Amino acid sequence: MNKTANNAPLRTAVIVGSTRDGRLSPTVADWFTTQARTHAPETHFDVIDLADLDLPERHPSWGHQRTPDQADLAGRIADADAYVVITPEYNHSFPAHLKHFIDLHHTEWQAKPVGFVSYGGVAGGLRAVEQLRLVFAELHCTTVRDGVSFHRATADHFTPGGPADDPQGAAGAAKVLLDQLDWWAHALRTARAERPYG
Repeated sequence: MNKTANNAPLRTAVIVGSTRDGRLSPTVADWFTTQARTHAPETHFDVIDLADLDLPERHPSWGHQRTPDQADLAGRIADADAYVVITPEYNHSFPAHLKHFIDLHHTEWQAKPVGFVSYGGVAGGLRAVEQLRLVFAELHCTTVRDGVSFHRATADHFTPGGPADDPQGAAGAAKVLLDQLDWWAHALRTARAERPYG
């Protein structure tokens, strides 16, 4: 077992999943990463905002030569021990740009846990999350049970302390998510070190 790697601080990639004009994702992501860095100060959080990426317009064939930027992005995903996806719900599903980003990578995701923070209308993005669970299962990921969801979310919904209507409830949900993610991230990192995932 690689004891050095296994004892190193966890690395969690926070994926900001919307690229739509006027999106709420950065506000939600800022709130979550503040919660995460307070609750898990020993964990390194790498925020990957899809709006900042220059992804290929078409899905390349497997085994294609990645550009330096694409290789760097793949390395960030591979280096992560866990992921948190920030997603809105568009038309009962998650954004197409998020699916494209996920599909551009494969082995980088494997045998790692994924958590979700969602927002939307009355359903709070939960329908998008349910579909994402199926996508990540196909990529050999474990999705944690509990997440954070914001119903009827707008920019006015958030204050510096969190959601205006229920700041403590949302913070508590984030703590549960982070606790579950931490447990799975450590367990799966140990498993990968002792027996590489096939």
